[in-house]
Amino acid sequence: MKKAYILLLGSLLLTAACSTDLEQFPPNIASAGSLSDYSGVLNAAYFYQHASTTPMAVMGDFRADNALMDEEPYPAFDRFNSDLLDMNDQFFRPFYAALYKSILSANNVIENSTDDTQIGEAKFLRALSYFKLVQMFGDATVNLSAEPSTTDTSILERQPVADVYNNVIIPDLQSAISALNTTSVNGRASQLAARGLLGKVHIHMGNFGDAESQLAAVVNGASAAGISLQENFADIFGFENDLNSEIIFATQISSSVVDEYGFSEFWEWSFGLDTKSLDPLDASLIAAFDASPGDLRRAVTIDEETMASPKFQQTDGSDHDWIELRLADVILLYAEALNENGSTPAALTQLNRIRTRAGLPNSTSTTQTAVRVAIANERRLELAFEGHRWFDLVRTGTAQSVLGFSDANYLLAPIPISEISSSFGVITQNPGY
Repeated sequence: MKKAYILLLGSLLLTAACSTDLEQFPPNIASAGSLSDYSGVLNAAYFYQHASTTPMAVMGDFRADNALMDEEPYPAFDRFNSDLLDMNDQFFRPFYAALYKSILSANNVIENSTDDTQIGEAKFLRALSYFKLVQMFGDATVNLSAEPSTTDTSILERQPVADVYNNVIIPDLQSAISALNTTSVNGRASQLAARGLLGKVHIHMGNFGDAESQLAAVVNGASAAGISLQENFADIFGFENDLNSEIIFATQISSSVVDEYGFSEFWEWSFGLDTKSLDPLDASLIAAFDASPGDLRRAVTIDEETMASPKFQQTDGSDHDWIELRLADVILLYAEALNENGSTPAALTQLNRIRTRAGLPNSTSTTQTAVRVAIANERRLELAFEGHRWFDLVRTGTAQSVLGFSDANYLLAPIPISEISSSFGVITQNPGY
């Protein structure tokens, strides 16, 4: 049964966006260690992920070559210059604030709960939050305390991406793997989700050996955990299919719970329901499907008549979960790791599992280079409008050549201006902005 995580904890944020004195706790809120039951705090950590989903979706597809904006200044996503600063209020500030709220709630559980499962889930959510932050912004402020100092502004200094990966994300996911069961209860974080995310993290870091072992454990252990590919691609999506057998982890969304993100949601953007992008479908994605004749995913993913994507239907749109990790994503990452580690025939076996479901023949690629391209193309078609394309292009070093821009500064998004000003410049802006 789908479970919406109700916010039970007051708004907590590492850097208060509207404060000039870096007040990190609202007045009259209980101290972190004064509770006896931390389930509500953990639910808050889940809840705060909601406001990160639409910015990830828009950055993942509209910044890439899957979708377009129509109305100024929103085409800034397709211009690789400082114009992206104009998207600060609608996308980057809510994204940034929500994830640090999730982190602070997770810290509270990690420091104070005596329930190992709660702590494991909290570490998974903290790792997921920091992973999204480094994907979007690069270097990140790191806070691992439930009650960070209100006077030491040095804790706000951004830490190098490698340090965030090695000192926070990877250790948290390793702890979550040890603490959690293989099966998910009510869609909450599981050992399989933690392993899958850790494998993806290693892929983003270029650690293909470490990635292969984690992803293999997910692929080989999926069946025992009740995870399997849907026979029909269309059955992955839609409100009625939330938490289906292919979903390893999703941020659960319910229309009965008010989302902190106060703008158009991810399903509205892809469906062409916002006037800023009434015809979001990029001709480049149409061409990619044209090059894949007979692909059963086409009708689910693109509609050339409306120039939009029907993947997340308008009906019950506000109840669509946001899929953070599903089995097909992991299988393709596993294929990538195998190929990069020299096991190209084994990589093809995994790639062809996804192609078979799509109604396509086995790949004819044979060399490591050709299979690398084939996997990248398959990920685009399989995961379109699920927020992956931009981040795949960036991590593979192909964003600039595919999208046609020269300045590598624009591989990262701008840090929200409010965070820079409220930290008195301790938090610094990314170059180019």
